[in-house]
Amino acid sequence: MSNISGNVERVNVEGKSKARSSLGRQAWVRLRKNKLAMSGCLFMAVMVLACFIGPLFSPYADSKVNVMAMNEAPSLKHWLGTDQLGRDVLTRLLQAGRISLTVGLASMLLSVIIGSLLGIIAGYYRGVVDQVIMRIADLLLTIPSLPILFILGALLSDWKIPTDYRMYIVMVMLSLVGWPGLARLVRGQMLSLREAEYMQATTVLGLRDRRKLFYHLLPNLFPLLIVVATLSTGGAILSESVLSFFGLGVMPPTATWGNMIDAANNLIDFEKRPWLWMPPGIAIFTTVIAINIFGDGLRDVLDPKQKK
Repeated sequence: MSNISGNVERVNVEGKSKARSSLGRQAWVRLRKNKLAMSGCLFMAVMVLACFIGPLFSPYADSKVNVMAMNEAPSLKHWLGTDQLGRDVLTRLLQAGRISLTVGLASMLLSVIIGSLLGIIAGYYRGVVDQVIMRIADLLLTIPSLPILFILGALLSDWKIPTDYRMYIVMVMLSLVGWPGLARLVRGQMLSLREAEYMQATTVLGLRDRRKLFYHLLPNLFPLLIVVATLSTGGAILSESVLSFFGLGVMPPTATWGNMIDAANNLIDFEKRPWLWMPPGIAIFTTVIAINIFGDGLRDVLDPKQKK
């Protein structure tokens, strides 16, 4: 009997893996036909390569102070001009993008891991576990995320957290306010998936809960997780930029797009030195728009309820 159940399970796993690979190819073909989504993906790829590789080829990557080149307008030597300390704005922009993208991606991954795990546990086991997790999520959802982030950022400044560690704490802060919505979505999917016929078959076969969760239920949640993760990345980058702009996120001398805009916060810089604040503002805008466009394309492709 155990051999029969093992063979049946092996056949089911092989069939599902082939079906997933076939669905993956079909999704990729449909995604390639969406020119707007592919343009967003291409822009993001170029942005990531430029931010992580570009500063390596810049002669101004050391960010040394150059008093003789303070607030210079864009020129052939400095394509986007220099800032108040004579540093090259283009190089600072790429270095800031490296930090902003890292914070956005890392906080997204943390929130997806926390939210998906808690949502799976709540939807599968239900009962008291479900009530506790969902009430915590409801409590966090009732409070706007931005005030929570402002309070936590003010506490970091009050506790005098070193600049080198603030980036990692900001990642955790963004993930803590980002997981409740995902947990509710995953829980809703789990409540429907656990009643499916193939899950009843796993119960008859006597599979352990761990195998049910990670081999049969979690793969069916991948499309939802991919779409939510993509769309939440833009929000995380925007939230980090807002915190840094108000001096509550990543602090100088570590550059982010938010604190680059904050550095040009007086009227003279706003009117006469647009190269100090326009490049990081444009970078935030275009990056978030590109991520959202790509996420919408993924949702159209991966959502089984989406009509052509």
